[in-house]
Amino acid sequence: MGTQEIVQKLWGLCDVLRDDGITYHQYVTELTYILFLKMAKETGAEENIPEDYRWDNLRAKEGAELKKFYRKLLVDLSNEGQGKVKQIYANANTNIDEPKNLEKIIKSIDELDWYSAKEEGLGNLYEGLLEKNANEKKSGAGQYFTPRPLIDVMVELVDPKAGEKCNDPAAGTFGFMIAADRHVRKKTDDYFELSSKEADFQREEAFTGCELVQDTHRLSLMNAMLHDINGKIYLGDTLSNFGKQMKGYDVVLTNPPFGTKMKGERATRDDFTFPTSNKQLNFLQHIYRSLKKDGKARAGVVLPDNVLFETGDGQKIREDLLNKCNLHTILRLPTGIFYAKGVKTNVLFFTRGTTDKDNTEGVWIYDLRTNMPSFGKRNPLKKKHFEDFIAAYQAEDRSKVDDERWSYHSIEKIKKKDYNLDLGLIQDDDVTTYEDLPEPIDATEEAMDQLEEAVGLLDEVLTELQEIEGN
Repeated sequence: MGTQEIVQKLWGLCDVLRDDGITYHQYVTELTYILFLKMAKETGAEENIPEDYRWDNLRAKEGAELKKFYRKLLVDLSNEGQGKVKQIYANANTNIDEPKNLEKIIKSIDELDWYSAKEEGLGNLYEGLLEKNANEKKSGAGQYFTPRPLIDVMVELVDPKAGEKCNDPAAGTFGFMIAADRHVRKKTDDYFELSSKEADFQREEAFTGCELVQDTHRLSLMNAMLHDINGKIYLGDTLSNFGKQMKGYDVVLTNPPFGTKMKGERATRDDFTFPTSNKQLNFLQHIYRSLKKDGKARAGVVLPDNVLFETGDGQKIREDLLNKCNLHTILRLPTGIFYAKGVKTNVLFFTRGTTDKDNTEGVWIYDLRTNMPSFGKRNPLKKKHFEDFIAAYQAEDRSKVDDERWSYHSIEKIKKKDYNLDLGLIQDDDVTTYEDLPEPIDATEEAMDQLEEAVGLLDEVLTELQEIEGN
């Protein structure tokens, strides 16, 4: 039984819980509590779990006794667990009321082919569950999950390296950092090319993040742990003063939440030059300020269209970004790949300068939105859709790229447009332009004669119709 089959079987268990009124997202959280204990046993990592609450003791219980034991387990691990255990079970509670349902889930998990799961990677199994949850519209978890092909492309182009500090200030389920770790492992023979000290840095310090929502935070902790990543993942609000400590990074990769603060409130960060109620503009400020000022620190960030053209504070933040960083590339993404259908998004790629002025000379923009197919479950976004963009991005001389979707916009042009970056979209084939209209009729004397003749014929027909009606 392969990973995908196991994921499908685990996902199918959600049907068991429908009578308990449990949502898909609650189910994945509930499953995390139980899977953590099973995976700790399978990997020989039960030392941080009190002996009374290890997998074999949970599996041995039945009926009402199991329900009572499980509830106590959640409370005690939340209060008395050590390290990651305490974080994963923080404020844990169960929504499962029927003991038989809980019993069936535990027994089904115990009977899975764990040898195959370990061979293919427990992290892959868990990621598969998170992806299922994100793709299930009723779960509401899509906001936490960026499509895997997009993550992989962003990581490939930003190219995190061994020894660099990487961060996601809106971590979600930690997908960007796991992909970054995978990228560095691939380039260093799974860290075997590094010294033991360098390898320890990669596992313990290189990949970090921050997540605001507690249930999502525990999913990110579990995901990181199963991928052998022990970097700090804070539970907190990046846009509050808590986020001021998150700085000095070589790489930032993220997809911040969209929207505005309730009742138009501005961010509570007191170090933002341009405080605004727009979350994504505040995240953008945080991100470029969190990068090292060494001319090499870089970021890849998913942001909605309004960041490119919003006036007022939006204009000031874009100007600040273009001064402090080299915003060298914008990728206009297709619509409908995540979030609500129709939301228009982009990826901004930029590098922090060593100074705070005049770091952007011009911006290259790739339009992957116009005249693209509609993406969704039936036509999922794949890496092949990014191939031409990757080629343009990595070209030795970008000006020689022959692709109508690829365009350059100088800083002078951008300044004249009041730092509006809503640029680079090609002609939509579905929109009729002036050039598409037929040539206007040449109103010559001959044409006028023809028109008068036609009007005369029409008058004759109308007269005949009136005579017929009169009869």
